[in-house]
Order: sequence, then structure tokens, then C-alpha cells
Amino acid sequence: MSKLLLPAGNLLKLKFAVLYGGDEVYLGGKNFSLRNKADNFTLDEIEEGVKFAHSYNKKVYVTVNVVIKNNLGNQIVDYLRELEKRNVDGVIVSSLFLIQKIKELGLKLEVHLSTQVSCMNKEAMKFFASLGVKRIVLARECTLDNIISLSKENICDIEVFIHGGMCSSISGRCSLSDHLCLRGANDGLCAHSCRWKYYLSNDIDKKDPFVLGVKDLMGIEIIDKLASYCQSFKVEGRMKSEYYVAKIGLIYSKALRLIKENKYDENSKKELLKALLEIENRPLSLGYLKNNFTSDDIIDLRVSRDVNHSYLGYIDEVDQVSKTIKIVRKNDFKNNEIVRVIPYDREPFLIKIENLRDEDSPVNVASKTEKPYYVNLNTVLKPLYILEKYE
Repeated sequence: MSKLLLPAGNLLKLKFAVLYGGDEVYLGGKNFSLRNKADNFTLDEIEEGVKFAHSYNKKVYVTVNVVIKNNLGNQIVDYLRELEKRNVDGVIVSSLFLIQKIKELGLKLEVHLSTQVSCMNKEAMKFFASLGVKRIVLARECTLDNIISLSKENICDIEVFIHGGMCSSISGRCSLSDHLCLRGANDGLCAHSCRWKYYLSNDIDKKDPFVLGVKDLMGIEIIDKLASYCQSFKVEGRMKSEYYVAKIGLIYSKALRLIKENKYDENSKKELLKALLEIENRPLSLGYLKNNFTSDDIIDLRVSRDVNHSYLGYIDEVDQVSKTIKIVRKNDFKNNEIVRVIPYDREPFLIKIENLRDEDSPVNVASKTEKPYYVNLNTVLKPLYILEKYE
């Protein structure tokens, strides 16, 4: 059965990914990753994250997928040795040099081929499998039929992006950011130049600005058609919030569970689709997964994105002695307000915020970002439960 691979931009997000439905988690270190603007992990944090994930029988993969420049070879080899010492399950790489080195050094790390390589045909798959690659993250440009056809070759495990941001360049190999502001996308420093406002130079006063970016991917409608062909479904989003990771994890893990139980019908799809559309997102589409896709399925010409303030915060601590819970606030909530609790181990339920206070005194509104607030414990709650606006 297919696994769900969730992103982790830091240690907190890793815990949410593990608890809220991820079978596997992928992350990046402080170096050698294509998401350098995420918080990312020190080696000690990777070790702690691996221990947490393994305690739930979940796996951890580390991205080591930068373009390797002349001065990085030895540093990356030392880094791979450190990852093995910390019991990382595998690495996601794009360099033939690293694939060769991992095998040459006899490191006990699964090797997964990054989507940056744009692998999308059986001969390429055979080549990389012969080098010891266990799993190939297919090019994002593969369609549903392409993926099924490649899976039937039974060459190696296949991983497919199922949800999240896509790139307007081929499998993320873009130089626009580097040319416009000296921030190389392939060094993990993408400035998302494709989402800047652009105008036609001879028509500035007549046209609205546009962007060169693409819509976000959403594969919930066809995940059942791929479930028996893909070993892993990957969600993009190491830069996204823990709320996003948790909600996406709950939705897609439910889909996979229903598929396994032969209960994934049209009503289930509509229910999960509705839930996905309620999460903050750019416009969503099947993207390249759609057979015979058109530019309208891919291109997002809007400048703005949808924003909501549903995420109120998460429970950081539960004190059974004082009957108090500590909440890390993300958006405003009020004393005596009814809020929805999104747990990771049962169905959502409602609670009332009672006796709201900060570290010094009672307050009527929790309004300070990332600050701790305290309320009375009046039901069974656990750390890392999510609080959401109820309307």
C-alpha cells in the first residue's frame, strides 16, 4: 500500500507530520538542501527527529539535492557519514557523484533519486536502479498514464508528488532567481521570482500585473487511480506551517485508508476536496497529473493568494495538576470563545476557552503572535492538538 510522505521544515513540523498521518517524513539539513529558507535541521535535531519518528515506526529521509559545486564534494561526503550515524533511513539526491559515493563507502542509507533529475522514462529508471537507487521521485511533468506505465515496468519503487507547490520550470531547475537577484534556486535560495508582478513593457497602463508561476497541485481526485502503482505519495511544503502539514496529512491519510478499505467513493472525494479547499492555498489543480492537460490546468496568472485565519494555535503543554493548558497562539481568539480542536488520534470536537490569561494576568483576547497563553483544562486534551476557528 502506498505511503504518505510529509514535509518537515523544522523539528516541530516533523512531530506534526508524524502524528497527523505521515508514514514517512522528509527534511533538510542546514546545508545541501533546496529549501535553505526553511528553518531546517542541525545534525542533533535530525537525530532527535529520527528518534521521534522511529518511536512511531515512521521513516525519515533527508534531502541532499543541491547542485554540487567544486568546493562541496568532501563536505557532503562527511555529512552523509553523519546522517548514517544518526540512523537516518535514506537520502534524496540528484547527483551521480553522491549515488556512487554512498555505494562506494558502504553507507546504510537508502538512496532516493530527486525529482530534480527529471526521470520520466524506463531506460533512465533502469540506469539509476542499476546504480543502487531504491526509489525514484518521478519528474513532476509525468501524467497519470505516464506514471502507471512506468510502474508496470516494475524497475524500482516510485514516488509521486500528490499535493503542494509546483515549479514553472522543468522539475525545479530554474535560473530566473539567480539572474534577477543572485539567489540560485539550485542552491536552495529561490526568491520565487516567478511570482513577482510583471507587466508588458509597452502596455503598463492598460493591463493588470501578472505572474509567471503555476497553480498548486492537488491530486485527491485521482489518488485512488495511482494508489496501487506508487509506493509513496509526496506532499510539497517544507516552508509551510505545521497547521498546513497536519491538515493535509489528515486528509490524504484518510484517503489512503479509505482506498485500502475499498470505501473511497465519490462522496468521500467530495468531502476531502471540500476540506482541502478550506486550507490556505493558491489555486489548485491536477496539474501535470491530468492526461491531456492544457495551459489553463497549469498556469496561475493571479498576483494574490487566498489567506485565512482559521489556525488559532496549538496546545504546547497540558498540566494535569493545575488543570491548565498552555497554547501557542497563531491568530486571535477570545475568552469564552468556542473553538474547534483538531486532534491527531480522534475526531474533531469543540471546547470553550475559559479563564484566558497570558504569563502575567487575565486577558480578553489572545493577540500576541507566537506568545504563550493559558486556559482552564475542562476536557481530555493532549500536546500538539490544533485549535481552529469555529464558525
